[in-house]
Amino acid sequence: MRFLATLLTFLTLTINITYALPYKANAKTARIPAGTRLQLELLQTVDTMANQTGDSFNLMLLNDQKVNGIVVLPSGSVIRGCVQQIKPSKRLSRGAVLYLDFDHVVTPTGRQLPISLSMYNLTTVTYDGGIYRTLGYGQALKDNWTKTCDITKVCANFGRRAGNVLPGSQYVTTPICAIGGAIGGFGYLVGDSVIDLFRKGDDVTLPKGSTLEVILAQPIDVPVS
Repeated sequence: MRFLATLLTFLTLTINITYALPYKANAKTARIPAGTRLQLELLQTVDTMANQTGDSFNLMLLNDQKVNGIVVLPSGSVIRGCVQQIKPSKRLSRGAVLYLDFDHVVTPTGRQLPISLSMYNLTTVTYDGGIYRTLGYGQALKDNWTKTCDITKVCANFGRRAGNVLPGSQYVTTPICAIGGAIGGFGYLVGDSVIDLFRKGDDVTLPKGSTLEVILAQPIDVPVS
């Protein structure tokens, strides 16, 4: 019996080595370097109000990734991720912040490879990678001032166009409308700035079908054989 057990163990090891060694010896990979830019299409809507930490989502690669002229990761490949963290919106116009974690990419052969991605070409990103829409009361005041200036400009342009009805009258209608616009804009600035003290900031919504531009933080070695 001991002989049979020893023989069976030897045969099992032999089979494992026989099938394992050729796979390792023949395996080839192509490296997509760090810094490569990818375009991804979101396949589900991700929202700071509807989603929770840990919720998963899928994205689709939109641009072929080539190494030495050969496509190793074609468009249509799926990248999976999850909601890493959500900071809810608060008073003083402090908006929600959404943190995404990109987990792995599925290769054409079905292999799941770890992937590390960072957002780029997105202006509303915090220093630690969170996505936001409004930062806080300071930004709200800045936005209100921009709207106030826009109101004044619109009123001044209206007065300038109204002056075309009677030649020379634009020298009267333009300053009157500009002053009226400034007064109205100042009223808007004060009123909305007070409201912004108690208003919650905006939530973050990434709708299905939106495009995210990301960059590889670490290289990926994609099996090609």
